Amino acid sequence: MKTRVLAGLAIAAAATVALSGCVQSANAANTAADGKTALTVFISGDTNVQDLWEKSLIPAFEKAHPKITVRTSIDLHGEHDAQTQANLATAVKAGKSVAYDLVDAGFVTTAGKAGLMAKVDEQGIPNLKDVPEATKQQGGDSAIPYRASSVLLAYDPKKVSDPPKTLDDLLAWIKANPGEFAYNSPSSGGSGGSFVATVLAKYLSADEQTTMQTTYDKSLESKWDKGFQVLKDLGPSTYQKGVYPNGNDQVVQLLGSGQIAMAPVWSDQFITSQKTGIIPKSIKAVQITDPSFTGSASFLGIPKTEPAAKKAAAEELADFVLSSQGQQLVATAVSGYPVVPLDTLPGSVAEQFADANPSQLRLGFQSDFAADMNAAWDAKVPQ
Repeated sequence: MKTRVLAGLAIAAAATVALSGCVQSANAANTAADGKTALTVFISGDTNVQDLWEKSLIPAFEKAHPKITVRTSIDLHGEHDAQTQANLATAVKAGKSVAYDLVDAGFVTTAGKAGLMAKVDEQGIPNLKDVPEATKQQGGDSAIPYRASSVLLAYDPKKVSDPPKTLDDLLAWIKANPGEFAYNSPSSGGSGGSFVATVLAKYLSADEQTTMQTTYDKSLESKWDKGFQVLKDLGPSTYQKGVYPNGNDQVVQLLGSGQIAMAPVWSDQFITSQKTGIIPKSIKAVQITDPSFTGSASFLGIPKTEPAAKKAAAEELADFVLSSQGQQLVATAVSGYPVVPLDTLPGSVAEQFADANPSQLRLGFQSDFAADMNAAWDAKVPQ
């Protein structure tokens, strides 16, 4: 089968790198000084997340907690996630601490379920009580949800006067407007993954969807066959008769340059791209129904071998992030959905996210199902 994906091959050279995930029993930067507890937040992600911490969350937290200082360490784009997780596993096995105290990374849930993160609860982080149970359940008992985003249907109103309102409407529109819709391969980005998962979910019962969101039963994957056939049949009607962009960014760029009229996009990326001019202000975004696109949370984790005093301080930091003030900062800095009920936040924030209440976001597939879905798409859909 010939897979057509809009991307070049990236050839990475092996290198020995020094990561902040390295195991160490003592770290001078995290040693208490002048009676203060020093924390490090390890970030696996982009600079916008680093800015969220350094320019918004940390200054506000330190002002409210003068006995705790916080700095960040970043692995840009998560390029060394595998090595970071391996180092963390080595540390936990040896009973040693690592050079960071709170982790903001996509691998937090996986590491937590592997026993590498400390269990968390409302006793240590009281504001967890306000996070929807389904959101907490998906992350597991060692993950702290702290912001969320949803995939939306972005469209150019110059080309689309009446955007689709349901998934059926969207599928019909794509076939009626060949070449005007694109989604990235699901393994390369969550917006395309959400589109694929949403089509598959259309043919699942409510109970089957719930199971696939929270647990793992591989036998249920036979229920995906009809959805994958729909996606395969849809291919010739998508961008360039079945070319799938590589990653969320390429989809946004196609939409911003006018090469397509419609695409699934992450809500926060959409807002940011309009601010930076990648997408014109004229482009609009809506949520579809029956079913809706998925929304997901980003999680924080505390390394399992974190010393008790440092763990308590890390829990204080996580609790602040889940406070009304912390959630307002998240909403302002990175256009992230709050993960607490909107009625606990100021009216201006509640209004901004009125159509994206985190308690109403449709969760995506559990990580094992998602990985299987990506592999199955690669094998079954591209021509």
